[in-house]
Amino acid sequence: MAKVKLKTGDRIPSFRLRNQQGRFVSSDELLGRPLVIYFYPKDDSPGCTAEACSFRDTYEDFTDLGAEVIGISADDPESHRLFAERHHLPFLLLSDEDNTVRKAFGVPGSLFGLLPGRVTFVVDAEGTLRYQFNSQINVYGHVKKAKAFLRKL
Repeated sequence: MAKVKLKTGDRIPSFRLRNQQGRFVSSDELLGRPLVIYFYPKDDSPGCTAEACSFRDTYEDFTDLGAEVIGISADDPESHRLFAERHHLPFLLLSDEDNTVRKAFGVPGSLFGLLPGRVTFVVDAEGTLRYQFNSQINVYGHVKKAKAFLRKL
């Protein structure tokens, strides 16, 4: 498994991306509460749908812990809008169409670079990375491990 370049204790890179409604959202406006930022390969693929629905099904657990969930992929805002509507996703999906934010976070590719990687970051209210989980195939582990870590904060 490739290592993520961003290290625990690092401040996350600033970013500004469009959400599923096409509105720009900046990392600065998201701070002030813990964030669970998960990078995923593609809307509507089987693993990504399972992961997104797992975050959806436990979304209230995250908000009860004071955290906000944010999904990021290279899909455009319209794809995100349809994905969110189809699966009733209550959280932000952000479009990183040129993979600038993915690269800034150091998210590695998988399967010899053929697929964008699947990495989840737990960030504190000040924007400091506190935990990360990297697994392309353990889609449910992202939710389980992020939630367990937030309970310790």
